[in-house]
Parts: sequence; C-alpha cells; structure tokens
Amino acid sequence: MQIQFYDIEGPARIEPRRIRDTRGFFMETFRDDWFRQNVADVAFVQDNHSLSAQVGTIRGLHYQSAPYAQGKIVRCLRGAIFDVAVDIRPQSPTFGKWVSEILTPENALQLWIPEGFAHGFCTLKPDTEVCYKTSELYRASHDCGIAFDDPDIGIVWPLDVSQATLSAKDREQPPLSSLR
Repeated sequence: MQIQFYDIEGPARIEPRRIRDTRGFFMETFRDDWFRQNVADVAFVQDNHSLSAQVGTIRGLHYQSAPYAQGKIVRCLRGAIFDVAVDIRPQSPTFGKWVSEILTPENALQLWIPEGFAHGFCTLKPDTEVCYKTSELYRASHDCGIAFDDPDIGIVWPLDVSQATLSAKDREQPPLSSLR
C-alpha cells in the first residue's frame, strides 16, 4: 500500500496495491499492522456501508463528539464520491481547512479521517456504495455535524449544492463557528 499525507496534519490517502491476472485482481484493503505502523495506532470496531441512489447526494458533514470521537477509513465500492475531511480541532492551526479525494472502485483509493475531523461526501454516480471502518462505535447521543455549505469552510463541491439531495438533519446542521 502507498500512503500520501496532506498539508493538514492527520488525514491520509491510502492506495492499495492490486495484483491482476486473467481472473481479475486481488488487493489487501486493510492490514492492521501496516496501518498502525504507517498511519495511526488505532483499533477499528465497526464497519458501515451506505447506498446513495441519486447522483448529487451529500452526506455530512458528520462527526462524533468526545469521548466517542471516531476515526474513519472510507472507500467506495460502487459508483464514485467526492470525499471530504474538515479539520474541526478548535486549537488547530488548520481549523476549518479541508482535504478531498475522488474515491471510486477503479482507483481503489481510501481516505483516512482521524478523530477531530468532520466527514462528508457527495455522490458522483447513481447507486453509489460507500464502506468505512470506524475506531469507535456509533453513539446517537454524540452524533454531531456542521453545515456542508458553510462559507467559512468553503468546500468546492462538484455540483450545484442547491440541487443536492440531503437528509433533513444535514439541511439543519450548525455552522463551523459553533465549535469555537
């Protein structure tokens, strides 16, 4: 696996190596020892899988508050997503800054989103399936979010956000400034 870090400390782009032959391919998508040595020394306790039927579905920006903050490894199994991690660590010099990747089954890229980051994605193809591992169990009592279209963050979504498909919850998320 290859890894690339960003200017914002924490997130990482992970690219598994594919072994191809006439049958197709094989790849390791996760290896605990490699991940702990090269990315972060965390254990994963839950796998999640979502399906978004429509192009232009935005999910996020979500996070869990302490003491149940989650790190996530995200990958796209079908379709394509514009995946985003936003630094929400109040004392961070990169607070409010974001990184993104296009994740597809073809490129096999994965995005590591550590604790202290909000996560969201926008579907670029119909019937997109996303799978992610989390370092903490889901706790509804600590489920939080920030506005996906907050101008103080300035995410450049790959679509007209006024046409996005959103949950009622994601339409009502507070601004980033609520975290300071």
